[in-house]
Amino acid sequence: MSVVIPAHGGQDKLDLSLAALAAQTYPDHLMEVLVVDDGSEPPVRLPEIRPVNTRIVRVRDGWGISNAVNTGAKAADGEIIQRLDADMVPCREHIEALARWHHVTDYLVTIGMKKFVEPPQVTPRQVFQAGRLGELFDLAGAVSSSTEATIAKTDGLRKSRNPYHVCTGPTFALPREIFHAVGGLDPTVARGEDTEFSYRLAMHGVVFVPDMDAQAVHLGLPAQHRDRERAVRAVEPYLAHRIPLRRDLRKDQGRRWLVPYVEIVLDVTDTSESVVRQAVAAALDGKLQDVVVTLVAPWSRLSSSRRSVLSDPCFEMRLMRDLFAHDERIRLIDEAAPTPAPTPFRYRGPVDVPLHRVTLERMIESVQKDLTGVLVVDLPDGRTARLERTSALGRAVLLTDPGADLDDVIATTHGVRHEHPDRFWPAPKQPEPVTIPAPVPAPVTVSVAPTEKTLLRRLKSALRPN
Repeated sequence: MSVVIPAHGGQDKLDLSLAALAAQTYPDHLMEVLVVDDGSEPPVRLPEIRPVNTRIVRVRDGWGISNAVNTGAKAADGEIIQRLDADMVPCREHIEALARWHHVTDYLVTIGMKKFVEPPQVTPRQVFQAGRLGELFDLAGAVSSSTEATIAKTDGLRKSRNPYHVCTGPTFALPREIFHAVGGLDPTVARGEDTEFSYRLAMHGVVFVPDMDAQAVHLGLPAQHRDRERAVRAVEPYLAHRIPLRRDLRKDQGRRWLVPYVEIVLDVTDTSESVVRQAVAAALDGKLQDVVVTLVAPWSRLSSSRRSVLSDPCFEMRLMRDLFAHDERIRLIDEAAPTPAPTPFRYRGPVDVPLHRVTLERMIESVQKDLTGVLVVDLPDGRTARLERTSALGRAVLLTDPGADLDDVIATTHGVRHEHPDRFWPAPKQPEPVTIPAPVPAPVTVSVAPTEKTLLRRLKSALRPN
């Protein structure tokens, strides 16, 4: 276990954290601690009470928590990276509680608990000697983290729709291989970097496991408590661009976002330009605009050598390449990636079956009801169209060998459902029948000869009583 602690000043709190780590039940020879000094003035130092294998790593390039954690992870020797804040005091069993899960399998992220306390007047020696956190800190008066409430409400995250929400920075552990596979933390994210990193972990397919035995106290209240309004505003642009599942942050019409909501993958090999043009137009004109279109074909085979333009055997492909090359919403690749991470959904379907305006929206509505991994729509001609959940694909990739049938695994982990196409490709509305009212006949006028009129008047007069 490599415990990575990013530090920028705060020597007194760091001393308490290291004293608590020195008292861990986890074996000394299986743990190293890397204190990453992120430009502290004066530089941080190692106190007397600290774990046996503790060293300082100085940040040479860049700044910030994300950059510091990445620096520490690169220097780490352990199989597991334990991220811990420099103002956290963990209980004696903290590291052991999070580490034991990683003996079970290699795709877990374990999450520790925390409560916020005002720093009391305690010494590193007292922290090292204390058997329980309650001997040093007023846990009854501590401010509980929303993490524990969410974990309890979702049955230990078993019922959570987005468990990455609770995997925040102060304490979590994961395999070093997975840390690097997702690219580490993003140094360009100044606020919410832990949430953004956890989202990418979720798209990679990990399982988040909270452990209530991994208790800790955070020395001081978080920034959200001091200035909640500004803290929320500061994090919004980072999460809006990078976490497409936060639909509440993407309500601005006509915007383009860094990470799209859906990747639409169309194999256009040996397909005419007119068919592809129609498919792309339909994909970009749907009710769901937050998409990117990936056109798969052997584009790399198109050479730049001299050729006859009009008699070129690759005429259709070159035409498509030149037509779509400068649209940022369209990608031209030779082969689709195993998963579209960090994009949360991927659509695959025949290029000659254009999407209806409501297709993607309704497919996502369908899978979001029960978090199905793959929705397969059985088309009338025997072919299929499918919507894939990226986190389910990622999990299947972690659990299988290359070339295996991922749907077999997804059927167990998330579920694969087949549906009829009518709801996703609704038939065009028939025009309302037009009823043409019957003409109203003109009143009939009967012409009466003058002599007949005279006879009628005389008859009426004769019948009138005196």
